Amino acid sequence: MNGNNYLGTEKVGKLLRQFAIPCIFSLLISSLYNIVDQIFVGNGIGYLGNAATGVIFPITVVGWGLSLFFGDGAAAVLSVSLGRKETQNIHKSVANSVLCSFLAGLAILVIGYLGGDHLLRLIGATDANLVLARDYGFIIYAMIPFALVQNTLASIIRADGSPRYAMAAMLAGAVINIIGDPLAIFVLDMGIKGAAYATILGQFVSFLICVGYLTKSKTFRLSLDSFRLDFIELKHVMALGTSSLLTQWSIVVITVINNILLVRYGAGSVYGPDIPLAAFVVIMKLFQIVLNIGIGIAAGAQPIVGYNYGAGQYGRVRELLKLMLKWTAIICLLCTVLFEAAPQAFICMFGSDGELYTQFATQCLRIYLSLILFTCVQKVCAIFLQSIGHAKAAAPLSVMRDALLIVLSLLLPLKLGVNGIFWAAPVADTAAFIITAFVMVRLWRELSHSPAHAQADGAAVLQPSKAGLILTISREHGSAGKQIGQLVAKKLGVPCYYKEMIALAAKESGLSRDFISGLNSNENTAMRELYLSTEAVQQAITAQDMAIKHIADMGACVIVGRAADHVLRDYQNVVRIFIYAPTDYRVQNVMKMYGDTREQGQKSIARSDMARRAYYKSISGHEWGDPHEYELCVDSSIGAQATAGLICGYLEHRR
Repeated sequence: MNGNNYLGTEKVGKLLRQFAIPCIFSLLISSLYNIVDQIFVGNGIGYLGNAATGVIFPITVVGWGLSLFFGDGAAAVLSVSLGRKETQNIHKSVANSVLCSFLAGLAILVIGYLGGDHLLRLIGATDANLVLARDYGFIIYAMIPFALVQNTLASIIRADGSPRYAMAAMLAGAVINIIGDPLAIFVLDMGIKGAAYATILGQFVSFLICVGYLTKSKTFRLSLDSFRLDFIELKHVMALGTSSLLTQWSIVVITVINNILLVRYGAGSVYGPDIPLAAFVVIMKLFQIVLNIGIGIAAGAQPIVGYNYGAGQYGRVRELLKLMLKWTAIICLLCTVLFEAAPQAFICMFGSDGELYTQFATQCLRIYLSLILFTCVQKVCAIFLQSIGHAKAAAPLSVMRDALLIVLSLLLPLKLGVNGIFWAAPVADTAAFIITAFVMVRLWRELSHSPAHAQADGAAVLQPSKAGLILTISREHGSAGKQIGQLVAKKLGVPCYYKEMIALAAKESGLSRDFISGLNSNENTAMRELYLSTEAVQQAITAQDMAIKHIADMGACVIVGRAADHVLRDYQNVVRIFIYAPTDYRVQNVMKMYGDTREQGQKSIARSDMARRAYYKSISGHEWGDPHEYELCVDSSIGAQATAGLICGYLEHRR
């Protein structure tokens, strides 16, 4: 369980370099397809070609988001399953993710072809670039199902312990695209169709390389039966991939809205609809490169941050945050200086098609990217918050800048015309940065203090036991489930475990007790799926599950809470019990136990039960309290002693 302890002992600078640099490189390679197309299309066809590829871009990002939805979700499931040593269903998660990614690609393909010119006009095509957009898009559509599978497999391959193989597959496709673009556009004179063919050829080669990996994967083997749809496995995959999907689709919303606004307001200016659209496409490619570096730093740091936060090593967490922000600031400031000092050089790299276009694109590049430092810092902080399980803060911050950008893009052009769309970016960056700064300053102060309870406050006392039944007790808050469990254990002469599971998980994993104890706490009920998908929380869940199995392997016992009935679902000698009681009875118990008022007791019960229900549903896919999930459900309002006696009587008859 302590295989990751080096994350808590190695120098943080060395760890960050080790984890972040491959992540940055991978993200930059994934950006090459569109950027390379843009450079050669702009130089070979002109700004109308760039505008045309910009029209198709949102469609490809929809596909990219779906591929990450299934790919990142399957990768997370694979990693968690390996940590828990539950590898029997990994092949189903992988195969179902690949199948759904392919089907999603087919859906995009069909919609793209059936939507035709109407769809292209809807997302920003103009009379001048419509034919070019159609020529490019109709070729790109054909490869989307395979491109989505390739991207899904790349995430899975990385999680399977072969990141270099995944990177090589992506790099091979990118190299083919880089070679194919000038050959098809300039030598074979195929125009924008040549750029599209070079792109799909590179994607297909990457697809073949990734599919080839399936014959030598390390932790799973696929068969035809693996591809049979399993909605329980898919639910776990989709829950853990939702964050990636929302991130990509926010890009789609921004791009489509901006495309429409640029065409609308551009048509009323001296630039016309196509020059602003083409300039925006080029600027977004430069923006994407810098942003991917910042995201790569933060994403690479996630496992290090998550482990050290979970272990209560807040000093190392603070040091990591400082390094992440320092690296991000240095890179962004350097890029900002270059963009402001020599904007024309970057614009001309993507083609210089007339003085009017170059003048407008240069001016807008300076505006749009002027505060890219704020953009990247804000995104890095949002990912950092997700890494430590602060889902309630991470989720709104991760989309705040994009939401503000959409609103400002709609409002500012009313006064500033087409230029207002570009001014929306630095205004949104400033507002999002200020709000993020307030959140991070508060967090920094919290990280200045050690966890409330020391790691060594008592040891996990495990008692060897005789062979026999293992009782797992799930219970509603206020039903006296813990007390009943202790009474049953005493009657049976076996140990009862509650907090001991947390202590053992903390000891073996290096994570703090408080962090593991809070996995299903009331405070984290909101955005439960995002919270549970974070690196730190997944480590804690894995450690807790392994502690429960270790306890079960020692012999007959009673285990209270922590979803032990689900964790031990493959054990043959487990009796699952659910204890419930009328609300009034539970409120009275809570009032006596904690000194609450009736109103406080009612709220406490509602919050606690909601948190337990959400946690159980998230990790198991089943309903907490569903009588079909348990061998015995008991109303404890008959009294703790009577309930314990009833349970023991049931066990006697069961024997």
